[in-house]
Amino acid sequence: MLTEHSDTRAPARPAFLAGGGRMGALMRGLDWSQSPLGPPEGWPASLRTVVGLMLASRFPMFVAWGPQLAFLYNDGYEPILGAKHPRAMGRPFQEIWAEIWPDILPLVDRALAGEATWAEDMYLVMERHGYPEDTWYTFSYSPVRDEDGTIAGMFCVCTETTGQLLADRQRATAEAALRESEARFRTMADHAPVMIWTTEPDGHCSYLNSRWYEFTGQAPGTGEGFGWLDTSHPEDRPRVEASFRAANAAREPFQADYRLRRADGSLAWVLDKAVPRFGEQGEYLGFIGSVIDISERQQATAAVAESEARFRALVEASALMVWTTDADGMVREDSPSWRAFTGQTPEEWIGYGWLNVVHPEDRAEAEDRWRESVAGLRPYEVEYRLRHHAGGWRWTLARGVPLLDAEGRLQSWVGMNIDIEEQRQAEAALRTLNTQLEARVGERTRERDRMWRLSQDLMLVAEFDGTIVAVNPAWERLLGRDAAILPGTSFADLIHPEDIAATMKEAGRLADGLTTLRFENRYRHADGSWRWISWTAVPAEGQIHALGRDVTAEKDAAAALAAAEEQLRQAQKMEAVGQLTGGIAHDFNNLLTGIIGSLALLKKRVAEGRVAETARYVAAATESAERAAALTQRLLAFARRQPLDPRAVDVVGLIRSMEELLRRTLGEAITLSIEIAPGLPATLCDPNQLENAILNLVINARDAMPGGGRLAIAAAETRLVAGEEAPPGDYVAITVSDTGIGMPPAVAARAFDPFFTTKPTGQGTGLGLSMIYGFVRQSGGMVDIRTAPGAGTAVRLCLPRHAGAASAVRISPLPGLAGAPAARTGETVLVVEDEPVVRSVLIEVLHDLGYHALEAVDGREALGLLRGDWQLDLMVTDVGLPGGMNGRQLASLAREQRPGLKVLFVTGYADAAGLSGDVLEPGMALIAKPFEAGNLARRIRALIEG
Repeated sequence: MLTEHSDTRAPARPAFLAGGGRMGALMRGLDWSQSPLGPPEGWPASLRTVVGLMLASRFPMFVAWGPQLAFLYNDGYEPILGAKHPRAMGRPFQEIWAEIWPDILPLVDRALAGEATWAEDMYLVMERHGYPEDTWYTFSYSPVRDEDGTIAGMFCVCTETTGQLLADRQRATAEAALRESEARFRTMADHAPVMIWTTEPDGHCSYLNSRWYEFTGQAPGTGEGFGWLDTSHPEDRPRVEASFRAANAAREPFQADYRLRRADGSLAWVLDKAVPRFGEQGEYLGFIGSVIDISERQQATAAVAESEARFRALVEASALMVWTTDADGMVREDSPSWRAFTGQTPEEWIGYGWLNVVHPEDRAEAEDRWRESVAGLRPYEVEYRLRHHAGGWRWTLARGVPLLDAEGRLQSWVGMNIDIEEQRQAEAALRTLNTQLEARVGERTRERDRMWRLSQDLMLVAEFDGTIVAVNPAWERLLGRDAAILPGTSFADLIHPEDIAATMKEAGRLADGLTTLRFENRYRHADGSWRWISWTAVPAEGQIHALGRDVTAEKDAAAALAAAEEQLRQAQKMEAVGQLTGGIAHDFNNLLTGIIGSLALLKKRVAEGRVAETARYVAAATESAERAAALTQRLLAFARRQPLDPRAVDVVGLIRSMEELLRRTLGEAITLSIEIAPGLPATLCDPNQLENAILNLVINARDAMPGGGRLAIAAAETRLVAGEEAPPGDYVAITVSDTGIGMPPAVAARAFDPFFTTKPTGQGTGLGLSMIYGFVRQSGGMVDIRTAPGAGTAVRLCLPRHAGAASAVRISPLPGLAGAPAARTGETVLVVEDEPVVRSVLIEVLHDLGYHALEAVDGREALGLLRGDWQLDLMVTDVGLPGGMNGRQLASLAREQRPGLKVLFVTGYADAAGLSGDVLEPGMALIAKPFEAGNLARRIRALIEG
């Protein structure tokens, strides 16, 4: 770190540091002995020249010199550094601007390579004052050569354009907002249902919306200026124009109604209203106004007058007693219909005289209700008896309503009295009839009560919220509950906690008017046990009416049956485990015997020095290990957990490439035919698993034809419909059929069951067809089988059709590392594996191939290595890792640090992290354990080369 001289007698600095303002003084005062640049007296001539020019300039400049690009700058550059000054003087360039180093490094590299660079308005996020800032700069990097011609540093001239750029953006934003506002106004105005217009300060019309031109029929634009007046009625134009000019001169609101010519030539009354507009400084900008068609209002006014005339005629001619009062409720006008009914004279009727013909017993209520309605502006309705002109009293229904004007002010009251004497007499007769009916209903009620008391089932009346209204005595017999104390409680208090939500939901359905035909829940008996009740319920009279039957015995019987079925399933599972023990254990013991025996002999021969004889033991152990790996893959395929590597597969090329192998497998006694439909599309699956599936089917077919026969392999497109095991759509169907002994229905039904085999114990694991079934289903397809005793067997594999192209060339793995592609100079691979033996094997293989290998045992250690600055070409990681971070999560974090990093996943279990080949991102691949070293080498090479 540079420090200032403490010795006031420090020697004078060279002339090129003379002057230079504050930075010149700073450079002269620093102790450069600890700097990689050394004392200024020893600086190269080219550096001294550039520094001298820089210090003499007021424009922001800096020089970066030497292997560490020591940073020197002038007074103009000081504000750019902010709080980093003066510590930045003489420090490495990368240390000073670490936060923007990834952004400017390409430009620095080009400058140090001899190319002058230029950047205009480059966006950089700087931390000049301890927090991130958005900045923009225009600058150039120029290479500076030493005396021997080599590039020793770079020189930068820069200027900060942040303020100007932000100002330009704000101005552009404001202008865009203004344009958008104007466009929004015109769009809104053109879609408005009324006519809208604006003017200039001199009164000339500057805008008329589309509604104006549609309404008037004027050609667009002709209404501007004072052309809009041409559409007004000639008798109205002078008045309207004078009113408009006066309002414009006074800068006051304008309003006028006049007749306007429509597009069809007819006239319409319109109301034209406008208000003045003023700018931010108070300057007058003109009017903005609207024109609305008021023709209907004019017609409505005329219609009201006509309606009033008709109403008055109706009042005089109506047989009903029609009447009107003033706003205070006083009768002011005659009603011939009222007088005709009551026999009153006009003088007796006016005012409150109508009360004189109301029955004395009804008069007080009639008057009080009327005065309340008048005071509260509420409709008036009451029944009372009126004296009839022929004598006696008759019941009438009086109704009245207030009439309001357009402003909501009370104008008058209008009403009528209706003679309801016959209706009242009918109601009295109905009441007598109801009394007789109630006597009959009483008998039926007594019958219902007897059924309520004697029923063996639960009866319930309840509110929709669960409140019990009534229960019958059966509640005590079936649930031990006192029927007298249950009303008022909630039936939810008696229901099993697990059944409450479903029960209240069913009560909600009843509240919606639906009927419950069968609903079961559990009720607690008084002794603490639970009883299953099956309910039938209906909504009636705003309540739930329900009947419940005890089905506990039925439920217990069903549970006992389910337990018996579960015991049967467990027995079947144990039988399957026994088959697995007989098949898998036998095969694994044979394979382990071959591996252990070969390794023992290998160890003995090496100890004896007989190395030349070891090759055959290595081959024997390798063969047994590969067979064990294949058996493991069968187990994973059966479980649908095998790691698949789906690719676009050319089925034609795959089957044709297997033809020679299949013929050797079948022997001479069986005839093989292959029929492939022309133009067969590709399918998306794991090609290796498809090969194994076809080979397994061919071997099964061979074993089913001990005396010889015919075997056919067919491939064609097919379409699956709804209802089959796979989704509807287009598929590629591969069918392997034979003329063998076939299978009875009972055997065919279990053909795909795991561990099921018709072969003797020790001669088959029963995993062949179940492995095929698991592979095809995991690939998104389906398998079916057609067979009958003596009629042969046909197994069809349906795999999803793939629209893309597929490679017709199959790459078979080579044994060992012989011929495997080697690394290129400097290529580095990171291996992440927690199993030490596996990790050491991977590292050894990579070293043999020429790669530089890094190793980590878990994700945390791997992330630490990824933060280093070395080149990394590929990461090989196990999917299942310790420490809470799996391989898939590690890959995501690694790509955040190193975008585009190639990743090869290693796993023996496809669901270890929800990982399968069809969800891998570009630049990722998957290889299953156990794997052969040569195959690993090719996968690594293919990933690195893209």
